[in-house]
Amino acid sequence: MNDANNLLNLSFRRALPPAVLALLLLLSAWLPVLPLLALGWPLPLLVAIQGILAALLSRWLGLPGWWQLINLLFCPLAWLAADSGIDRRWFLAGFALLAITSLGSLKTRVPLYLSSRRAVEEIAKRLPERPDVRVVDLGCGLGGLLMGLAATRADCRLSGVEMAPLNWLVSRLRLGRKANIRLGSLWREDLAGYDVVYAYLSPAPMARLWDKVRREMRPGSLFISNSFAVPGVAADETVALHDLTDSRLLIWRI
Repeated sequence: MNDANNLLNLSFRRALPPAVLALLLLLSAWLPVLPLLALGWPLPLLVAIQGILAALLSRWLGLPGWWQLINLLFCPLAWLAADSGIDRRWFLAGFALLAITSLGSLKTRVPLYLSSRRAVEEIAKRLPERPDVRVVDLGCGLGGLLMGLAATRADCRLSGVEMAPLNWLVSRLRLGRKANIRLGSLWREDLAGYDVVYAYLSPAPMARLWDKVRREMRPGSLFISNSFAVPGVAADETVALHDLTDSRLLIWRI
């Protein structure tokens, strides 16, 4: 039974982008709550129950811990904000910010994940000792990983690819000349010239990305995925990061 549940959960996670799945769970958590509203239960209690149910569903389907936290707090905080008299233009501004940073994930099925300091430290340990090592972050987001590597290994040649315009701009401004940050799709990036390829994406693109890695990366190079495995391909090394999201690095030697 557990194997069947795990297979069902994996199918859901692969079929839908995490943002869409989280939204569906938020809505699903209202189904057992609405009849209680008709029975006269107080709305604040029902909103709290909805948040707990949404978080439990997120955990059951294996969404990352931060998605579980969002589903736990989203409706209670929305209810508090709506009841606080905050100018609605702030909500519009928040939605606009979300749109230009994350709504691309509905197409790419890759949300914005931020690499931890522990990830930077462990990757830096595994970089070749020689100078001019070429490293690329596929989907570099706000540039945190590259900033960390630039501080610890200034002799490396760092690159990043980011599809969301605002994320790209932030990364570009943060890194300046320390890294070459390009706006565009990771699928158009030629991996042949890199010694280390890093990706913190989602389960959805990993099989296709592995095909690209095998076609383009040179023998002796490293492919590193934060948290997300390649289906059916065991990593050569797995490093637990013990960070806020309890993530891990999966490392393949090409």
